[in-house]
Amino acid sequence: MFRSFFPSPKLFFTSAIVWLLLATMAWVTVGGSLRPFLSLDGFLVAPMCAPAPAADPAAAATPPQTDQAAPTTPEAPAAAPPATVTTAACTPEGTFLTGEQVWLYQYVLMVAILFCLFWFFYERNEWYWWSVVATTGILLITYFNVQVDAFVNNWQGTFFNTLQSALSTPGSVAPSKFYAEVITIIAVSVPRILVLVILAFLTSHYVFRWRKAMNSYYMRYWHAIRTTEGAAQRVQEDTMRFAQIVEDLGTSFFDALITLAVFLPILWGLSQSVTELPFFGQVPGSLVWVALVSAALGTVFLAAIGFKLPGLQFENQKVEAAYRKELVYGEDNADRAEPLKIREIFASVQKNYYRIYWHYTYFNFARYGYLQLAGYIPLLMLAPSILAGTLTLGLYQQVQGAFGQVASSFQFLARAWGTVIELISVYKRLRLFESYIPKDQLPIKESVSGAATI
Repeated sequence: MFRSFFPSPKLFFTSAIVWLLLATMAWVTVGGSLRPFLSLDGFLVAPMCAPAPAADPAAAATPPQTDQAAPTTPEAPAAAPPATVTTAACTPEGTFLTGEQVWLYQYVLMVAILFCLFWFFYERNEWYWWSVVATTGILLITYFNVQVDAFVNNWQGTFFNTLQSALSTPGSVAPSKFYAEVITIIAVSVPRILVLVILAFLTSHYVFRWRKAMNSYYMRYWHAIRTTEGAAQRVQEDTMRFAQIVEDLGTSFFDALITLAVFLPILWGLSQSVTELPFFGQVPGSLVWVALVSAALGTVFLAAIGFKLPGLQFENQKVEAAYRKELVYGEDNADRAEPLKIREIFASVQKNYYRIYWHYTYFNFARYGYLQLAGYIPLLMLAPSILAGTLTLGLYQQVQGAFGQVASSFQFLARAWGTVIELISVYKRLRLFESYIPKDQLPIKESVSGAATI
């Protein structure tokens, strides 16, 4: 499943995890020191604008005093206006691409390129451009999407505070300020649409290439595995399903990890605005702990409820394979697929499906119930702060968005449990199928320039 596509899978995935941890530690420890020497932000974006000086409230509130008894004197000629001061260009706060963000994105890109270069020279297999480069590219695009989510969450705080001011005090918000906020989010969202389209296209080809690698690998040993149960289905269908599910789950899992890395500090900082939690009072980083505990309890609960489902899916494929096999034999042989035999085989199919329906009924009841109720947890936890009037509309939107991102990441297994069940059943079938192939065999060698790998 993996060695047909990835170069030395155990070493490859281990090196990816180790390299990611080392890169993260390097960013935290020496990232700031490296920026003056390596970063291109000085050539791409202007420095951040200095914060506007606060107006003196005393001067604004005290009207100028005039002496009514003072004799009238001729007005002095107006002073000449000061010479125009040319201010350097700067990047306003709230911009998507700041100097710090440019350096972060450049650092992530350099880390990815170095990883790909290592495997290019260390052990490059026939599927290198898809198994290594395309995998890295998909993860980079996923990281970009999480960064956009973080920007949108920050933008919501500013925008909804502006919206609250406009609704509560008519005329207090200038049209130029309101439309500038709207244009900002459109300018960020439109490129994201193009990126998502590219990701969908790349992912489709990626899944097919992985399926093709497994297909080539299995067919090399077809003489040894063709007599196993459902051999044709394993090669034709399960290879496609396995590649698609693993890619989907792997990307979602990486997205959850990146989301936690980006949004956990945001949620921890926003927790300072929460006065107290119901029943617990004041807790440092309260919303982070609430998201973690609620997701952990839900995941354990759903895992306990649905532990029988992978085995049922595995048995279902076995009875379906027997039914399909008899029908195929009946196409070429009039003595096969007789009504009595088909009725007997289909009875097994029906029995297994009825068992699956029953077990999925209570599993879905638990899953949908948990996910629906979990959506109201932040509202309940914010109730004391809302009633105390310590939250603005913009801050509430930020907390709701950040909590949703963190909770959804913690709930990764709970939300994807149905897909995990399907993956387990496919994996069990392919592992049984691969048990007839010697473990020391290498993948089939195909020409990199030929149609087999392009």
